[in-house]
Amino acid sequence: MKSLVNIARPLYVSVVFLGLLLGGCGQMSQSLYLASYDRDISSSTRAIETARDDAHRAAAYTKRGSAYSEKARYSRAFKLIPPDEYARLFGLAIKDHDQAIGLDPASAEAYYRRGETYYDRAALETVMDGVLVVSDAARKAWFDPATADFRKAVEKDGRHYLAWDRLGLTHETTGELDQAISDYSQEMALNPLGRTRLADAYCARGDSDQKEKKHDAAIADYEKSIDTGASADGCSCDPYNPLLVLYVEDRRYDQGWEVVHKARRSRKWIEPGFLDTLKKESGRSN
Repeated sequence: MKSLVNIARPLYVSVVFLGLLLGGCGQMSQSLYLASYDRDISSSTRAIETARDDAHRAAAYTKRGSAYSEKARYSRAFKLIPPDEYARLFGLAIKDHDQAIGLDPASAEAYYRRGETYYDRAALETVMDGVLVVSDAARKAWFDPATADFRKAVEKDGRHYLAWDRLGLTHETTGELDQAISDYSQEMALNPLGRTRLADAYCARGDSDQKEKKHDAAIADYEKSIDTGASADGCSCDPYNPLLVLYVEDRRYDQGWEVVHKARRSRKWIEPGFLDTLKKESGRSN
């Protein structure tokens, strides 16, 4: 198994965050939330039955498939249903997405939504005690089909920035950081969110390089992360402190101080111990 520091964020974490919002409202709020998915399922079923052509029918299948998936994900995340019921709802979701693609194979959205359903399941199935652990079985069962669908979506529509985003997240989650950086670069040209993703991926690759003692490569990636606009906000990868450590280790004190100055200008936190070491080794105070 492979343990990853940087968990693919938007899908699994959104469920947890929603739970915090609803925590004081108890079962009534959960029921109301689930009822919204049931309404989507019902309205989509009617739309399937009354659709005037295959394109509209496919869109209705896509919407219903996503509603089944979201209901399954939410219910399973908060342990409202047993695993077999989750599997049943997931199966209904995939069946609907397959129907949508069969009816409208040119639809980028249909592929994107099916990929999202696979990715949702992967996020739930592979998080253990807050750490994402990706086994070969999970990769083959959930991440591989998600990747294939997101790729198909961007082939159909190169401007589908959410598909580029999820493709990048899938690659990042499975440790394929070169591909993730390429995906986020495509996204950045279409949507500002891509810049933050790209900065984080550079930082994650820098961390991987650093662990493998590839210091020059790590320094280059940390610098790219900072230049791209790393947030280093506690929820994302921090390139400032590890880059400072590497520069001090290499006795490149001027570059180390430049990292400190960049961090201060961007209001990013520098570990006091690292700063004290830089002051001592460089014989400077700023």
